[in-house]
Amino acid sequence: MTELSYQLYSARNYPSFPELLTKLSEIGYKQVEGYGGLYADAAGLRAELDKNGLTMPTGHFGLDQLKDTAGALKIAETLGMKRLYCPFIMPDQRSTDESKWLELANSLAEIGEKVTAAGYGFGWHNHDFEFVATTSGRTPMEIILETAPKIEWECDVAWVIRGNADPLAWFDRYGDRITAVHVKDLSVEGENPEESGWADVGHGRVGWDVLIEEVKARTKAQYFVAEHDNPTDAIRFGTRSFATASKWS
Repeated sequence: MTELSYQLYSARNYPSFPELLTKLSEIGYKQVEGYGGLYADAAGLRAELDKNGLTMPTGHFGLDQLKDTAGALKIAETLGMKRLYCPFIMPDQRSTDESKWLELANSLAEIGEKVTAAGYGFGWHNHDFEFVATTSGRTPMEIILETAPKIEWECDVAWVIRGNADPLAWFDRYGDRITAVHVKDLSVEGENPEESGWADVGHGRVGWDVLIEEVKARTKAQYFVAEHDNPTDAIRFGTRSFATASKWS
């Protein structure tokens, strides 16, 4: 089966973090993906992961966290990470022209040099706003990947679709940069309004049973991370998504 990781941001509202990790392990997960809010006690987090037979090969770090590159690398070392991804910037850090995107890309390139020199992979994780063309006609996603040609891309496929872009076209263009994907599903139009239009993997309209083979054929993805941005039940999401992935080769 395809080894599926669980993005812990999906369960940010779960009342007991130790219990969450135990339940994910019981479902069958071996890997989880971290995010910035979890790293305050990296050693304690590592102990909880170890206790439940879980690893954290990938993690999200905010841009400010990454600017303290030595600190981010210490966290990565403690948690046994292989790759670090920057996941998001706030609206006031974006621009309709290329200016702020070029600034971001140059920052990512600089950080990436330090992270890769330390032996880790480093890249950007997209949402939908990177696929809205700037006034030059280039999209922020193009600007980021072309201005920082050495960084990787953790491709969130459902956000690509929400950005009105064709993921297959982006796989073909930048597949050699894609080292991880977020395996996320979209509900049928009008369904799941209480979950912001997201769905459990395999229970939406993305068509993951077919798309996962395209990901494997057209990209260099090594990590496949299940995520749901707003689940009403994080364990239900994890269980159903894991069951879907268990059918994949």
